[in-house]
Amino acid sequence: MHKSANPSIFLFNPTCEYAVANGNASWHPNKILQKMEADLATLPLYFAAKDDIIIVPKLPKSTFYDHLKSIGITPPHFVTEKELQKNPPEQIGKLHPWGWSPAIHKRLENVKPHCSPEFKMAPVFIWKSQYRELYSKKFALQILNQLIDKHPSAHFIDRNEITEVCETRDQIEILLSKWEKLMVKAPWSSSGRGLQPITKQPVHDKVWEKLLGIVKDQGYAIVEAFQNKELDLAFQFELKAGEIHFRGTSNFSADKKGQYLGNSLNGLPDELDEDVKDFAKEMSELVIPALKEEIGKSELAKNYEGYFGVDTLIFKDKTGALKINPCLEINVRHNMGLLSLYLEKFVLPTKKGRFRMFYNPKTCFADFCRQMSHDYPLVLENQKIVSGFFPLTAYSANTEFGAYLLV
Repeated sequence: MHKSANPSIFLFNPTCEYAVANGNASWHPNKILQKMEADLATLPLYFAAKDDIIIVPKLPKSTFYDHLKSIGITPPHFVTEKELQKNPPEQIGKLHPWGWSPAIHKRLENVKPHCSPEFKMAPVFIWKSQYRELYSKKFALQILNQLIDKHPSAHFIDRNEITEVCETRDQIEILLSKWEKLMVKAPWSSSGRGLQPITKQPVHDKVWEKLLGIVKDQGYAIVEAFQNKELDLAFQFELKAGEIHFRGTSNFSADKKGQYLGNSLNGLPDELDEDVKDFAKEMSELVIPALKEEIGKSELAKNYEGYFGVDTLIFKDKTGALKINPCLEINVRHNMGLLSLYLEKFVLPTKKGRFRMFYNPKTCFADFCRQMSHDYPLVLENQKIVSGFFPLTAYSANTEFGAYLLV
């Protein structure tokens, strides 16, 4: 790959879906999400080349640079937003926010004129209001219906269990009587936020309040049958000039409420049943080309450039047979699964690892790192991690959120 001297600029804004939903260029995430973005601001460095620029609220300590060099990373340039606005580089290659939104275009507006002519031609260089729907879970539902129509498989989710769009309490109640257990989602949300499982009836008033709050805020709710989950798989793609390239499969884990926990590195976890592993392999061979074909014909292929991930769900149906929802969600942005594929190169290929996020209101990330480094000392071989704990993000005394590898 030819690297030009024009640096690309990276920025961590995982709240981009909320910004898209809101649509206002001056939208800001709430305090806790702002803190998360600030604490994890160094995370995009694993996508960057050494000449690239990562926007951070404050510069990491020199020990963090040494820490990165220990696994063979030449750190990119960390720059504060103020500094970048004062002294933008004369020439910039591309802009790589974690995800696009009207708000991120506003934040980056003064560096956009310095971008390469090629990037200025990209569909992501300007935000158009019709892009909003491509970021919604309704778009994923459209692709799911096309997959089932045009690439039918007995292993796909049954037609009578396909996700529905609900605009009223009545519509949700009909599905509740049909499916008994539901997973209700905000159309624009990420990393398991904006989710509400319903596994008990009658539904608590507080829960109704939350569900109808989603409808009021975003216009409708996405309602799925609550499934007996076996495995979460995400297929990672990159869209360049209308062409879709497959970049790999990531396996993530989420808690009971659907909140994102982390990813497996170097293959599926050993403890997973062989039949689930075989099913995942067989379904990947069917689903990946089908997704490329259907998304390749969609509006997304014309109006987006960059990475996207398609979440799928492998579950057991009422008879105990394995089934897959081949297009549960489409994350039109960088995502943790994609990042986990990039992180695999730092781990000895024969070793399994986990990529995890950290947040614990009772303890700060620095204390957690001290304890974990003591319990799981880092062992390196030729700059590859053989075993142990490796923090991925910079931290100081008041850092609450973090990311790490455990091998």
